[in-house]
Amino acid sequence: MKVVIAEKPSVARDLARVMGAKEVKDGYIAGNGYAFTYAFGHLVQLCTPQAYGYNSWTISNLPIIPANFKLESKKVKRDGKQMDDTGAVKQLNTIKSLLEQAEEIIVATDAGREGELIFRNIYYFLGSKVPFKRLWISSQTDKAIKEGFANLKEGTEYDSLYMSARSRSESDWLIGINATQAITLAAGNKGLLSLGRVQTPTLAMICSRYLENKDFKPQAFYKIQAGFEKDNISFKATSNKIDKKDVAEQTIARLTVGTNARVAKVEAKETKEQPPLLFDLTSLQQDANKKYGYSADQTLGIAQTLYEKKVITYPRTGSRYIGEDVFEHIEELFQHLSDHAEESIASIAKNLIGAKLNKRSVDDKKVTDHHALLVTDEKPGHMLKEQQNIYNMIAKRMVESFSEVCIKDITTVTIDAQGVELIAKGTVIKQYGWRLSAEQIEAPDEDKNSDDQDNENAQLPKLLAEEFLQILTLELAERFTKARPIHTEASLLKAMETSGKEIEDDEMRQAMKDCGLGTPATRAATIETLFQRDYIKRDKKKLIPTEKGLAVYNLVKDRSIAKVTLTGKWEQKLEEMRANKVSYDVFMKHIKDYTAKITKELLTLRISLAQEEVKPQQKGKIKCPKCEKGLILLYDRVAQCDHYARGCDFKIWRTLNGIFLEEKEMKNLLEKGKTSEFKGVKNSEGAIVNAPLVFENFKVNVG
Repeated sequence: MKVVIAEKPSVARDLARVMGAKEVKDGYIAGNGYAFTYAFGHLVQLCTPQAYGYNSWTISNLPIIPANFKLESKKVKRDGKQMDDTGAVKQLNTIKSLLEQAEEIIVATDAGREGELIFRNIYYFLGSKVPFKRLWISSQTDKAIKEGFANLKEGTEYDSLYMSARSRSESDWLIGINATQAITLAAGNKGLLSLGRVQTPTLAMICSRYLENKDFKPQAFYKIQAGFEKDNISFKATSNKIDKKDVAEQTIARLTVGTNARVAKVEAKETKEQPPLLFDLTSLQQDANKKYGYSADQTLGIAQTLYEKKVITYPRTGSRYIGEDVFEHIEELFQHLSDHAEESIASIAKNLIGAKLNKRSVDDKKVTDHHALLVTDEKPGHMLKEQQNIYNMIAKRMVESFSEVCIKDITTVTIDAQGVELIAKGTVIKQYGWRLSAEQIEAPDEDKNSDDQDNENAQLPKLLAEEFLQILTLELAERFTKARPIHTEASLLKAMETSGKEIEDDEMRQAMKDCGLGTPATRAATIETLFQRDYIKRDKKKLIPTEKGLAVYNLVKDRSIAKVTLTGKWEQKLEEMRANKVSYDVFMKHIKDYTAKITKELLTLRISLAQEEVKPQQKGKIKCPKCEKGLILLYDRVAQCDHYARGCDFKIWRTLNGIFLEEKEMKNLLEKGKTSEFKGVKNSEGAIVNAPLVFENFKVNVG
């Protein structure tokens, strides 16, 4: 029997149907020599620190660096405790039983880094030795599935992909666990503060841009605008920036309406505007955020649904190119779109059939694990509005990307008005090319209020050097410098893709993708994590840091964990590992050394933070039960040792079992081991009783 392991039940059902397996069992589908089973995402994960004997958060434990990482079944939180996920345990037992009967395993988890890790963690956790092969497909159509099963890959071909995924997972664990514990212990009474390898530099980008924008002071500058007319065509010409108002006023005083100005130079230049590259996941998320306000996570979820509906190719792709083999079938897809897409897209697709196609997005060398996003030849059925929007965006980008270039004549006219240089620009589109499709479906997105538009004209008359024009209007326009805008998800994704470097060119950004923050598949989850941690919030499309987010940023902004370029270099190394250029051991040694360094770096914050703490709220002295040298300081929510900056990490909440402890009762608890009897104490079963609180072995119980 061949056991096929998919990433989720719906995919397993689809694969089973195509391959003729129909017998539905508990946790799998059997038939035709196959058993199709599934994970629920990550059924197996890295163990928590407790598995290595680290049961408490103390400075003496840090850094926590396991000699060998252990795996465990998926855990869930119940009543504040980590417990086995019973559904995961049951499904793992089903998979184990199937593997014991298997002659061959077929890996059918998502064909990417994370999908490979999901399977390998299950495989190694269960201790299986059965040989496995890989199903590697870019779409879920019946045709693609059949071809994939007919051309299975050797599992060992993806060992380097697994090592890259494993390294990413273990490095995130090391940095996340140690940095989070270190900063939480360092910050004392500020509560749990979470840090991460990718989430912290991402937060830093959001906060630094927000503060830069908030603190920005606009500076006034001035431009002289003059109006002209020839052959019944009115146009304007504008001076360069003038920083000082008095200089601007003196300059415009030299000019008078009704006087002539000389055309000094006329330059006409033909420019070719290439069509945009096909979508990868990140560029799709950016455009969906700009156009519809969808979050990155929302767009990924919609695209995944469309993939499972078989109407688009694999969405978690980082490539904006297709290979020659896929290009051979592009015309068939245009035929499909001409028959089934909405009218505006269908008409353009029809015109591309038999035409010479633009091959800017065709490059075998630039295709990574998966090619760029395309629609499939599957007829789209009923779709929700959001699904239709994303499907149309992918289809529209396809017809644009293979259309002709847009050819423009850009004319720049330099006018000498009494020694004042004025510039007028005009653009004539000679060949709309892909822009024709853009105009048919959606007008190009242009910032019409931009200062750069001051000298742009919809139309210019035919002008000759040395001819004279009469000044018809004059205006001194006041403008203000603008701050870089606060990040939206679209601009943040773009910044993550290029490690914060501002790169407009599509191909240059594509070249930078291997050293960006995270991967196309993980960036949405990183942003969602920042929301879940209450580090950022949304203000319409803007991403605004919360007070907590800014507090964390201010603590770590000068530390290496917040450096975008460092994390980008790690991503580059992970990609190189996938290509067998960097070894697991070399990469992980670097990460372990860095973990030790950043842990020490964060713990040094204790000293400076201790000096900044608010005044404690007490009159008397309470002896520290742990170090016995320090005194307990009472704050709003916690009590902690005043030797905190010197090594004693004892602290305790002031509200225990539903009771807030005033100074007298905290003294009784910590020095005598027992408080007075309280009314309304909540015991371990959740019942309300009258009882004292007891302090024993550094734990508080109901007496």
